Amino acid sequence: MWIIIALILFYLLTPVLLIYLCKISNTLKRIGAVVLAYAVGLVAGNIGIFPTPSEGLLKLLGGTRSFLPKDEFMQFMGSPGFMDTDFTYNMIAQLQDSIMNYTILIALPLLLFSLNLKKWLRNARSTILSLIIAMFSLLASIFIGYYLFAHNITDASKVTGMLIGVYTGGTPNLAAIGTALHVNPDIFILTHTYDLIIGSVALLFLMTVAQRLFNTFLPKYGLIRKGENIMRVEMEEDENSHIENYDGLYKRKNLPEVFKSLFVSIIIFAIGGGLSLFVPKSDQVVVVILTITTLGLLASLFKPLNKLKLSFPLGMYFIIVFCLALSSMANLRSMFQIEFLELFLYVFLVVFGSMFIHVSLARLFKIDTDTTIITITALTYSPPFVPAVAGALKNKEIIIGGLAVGILGYAFGTYLGIFIGSIL
Repeated sequence: MWIIIALILFYLLTPVLLIYLCKISNTLKRIGAVVLAYAVGLVAGNIGIFPTPSEGLLKLLGGTRSFLPKDEFMQFMGSPGFMDTDFTYNMIAQLQDSIMNYTILIALPLLLFSLNLKKWLRNARSTILSLIIAMFSLLASIFIGYYLFAHNITDASKVTGMLIGVYTGGTPNLAAIGTALHVNPDIFILTHTYDLIIGSVALLFLMTVAQRLFNTFLPKYGLIRKGENIMRVEMEEDENSHIENYDGLYKRKNLPEVFKSLFVSIIIFAIGGGLSLFVPKSDQVVVVILTITTLGLLASLFKPLNKLKLSFPLGMYFIIVFCLALSSMANLRSMFQIEFLELFLYVFLVVFGSMFIHVSLARLFKIDTDTTIITITALTYSPPFVPAVAGALKNKEIIIGGLAVGILGYAFGTYLGIFIGSIL
């Protein structure tokens, strides 16, 4: 029990320390609390503090689960492959998974309350165009990779379908397509593992140097508007400079506003969770995300909620907790164990090849840097990662567009992946 309490305190209090360090250090402030949380989590998860699972437990997890449910784990305890450390590992993994799920679902409404939905709708053209470019870039890199590597990859057509799914809606789409196409478990695990390895590197790139690099040849966010709109967008950017200003959360006089924001967010989360119980398990994630996003956006139209200025920094606090828990689950050792080179190269080409094509076309169509990055994030990693990357970019105005892109990816990614995986 003390392990669980210690971990909960670690995940809840470390972000507070990181926020404070960013406040007193200009160097750390430029890096941002979100990126620092990823770094701290990676270190904590890979220096031997957490136990490692046995081969038997790894086999049961199958690369798609982080822990075993209680009943299944009790059965595993009686098997020859069970080790004493498996109990602690499974308990910690279950806690990490719960923290990730709850924090992101509570954070989403908080981040949406203070956003201006009407303003985004007036300027949604670039987001829609970026989505179209992203889909074209993904399919182009997929087919190039298929042509280059298919002859050396088992079930290449099914792998192609899964890659389309995972890079339009994340792991839920990957799992759905893998099941629909009856993919061999070993191929599924390898594909998912390589996606996690390469995806982690790409996510780190998007959150750190991508904005500065892309700004050298793409328009900066907001500067492609005309006339009077330029002044308005620049004012928004000034507002975004306070995206990581958490000072108000520590003032006693602001506690009523903080609790009000949190209370409404929990209600929205409860509604989303309740509705998900009425749909098949495979669709629950999509239903929860859709419900929470929709209710959060509707709440932003209600002035008393839209004026809750502390809701956004409170939501960003939960995002930092999410990032810390997520990165602490990553296994850096697996990144250096590449056994099937062609499959690894195929996934690598799809991730970075589609990114290269997307950025090239964004320059042609004058899509700004932040919209380009958030579109790539939403499709490659799914909606929960949108606020984290927006926080790293210090631009909250792109969150609505990113969530919209991610939800559309959830919606049609599975169908597209199954269709292409079946016809190749």
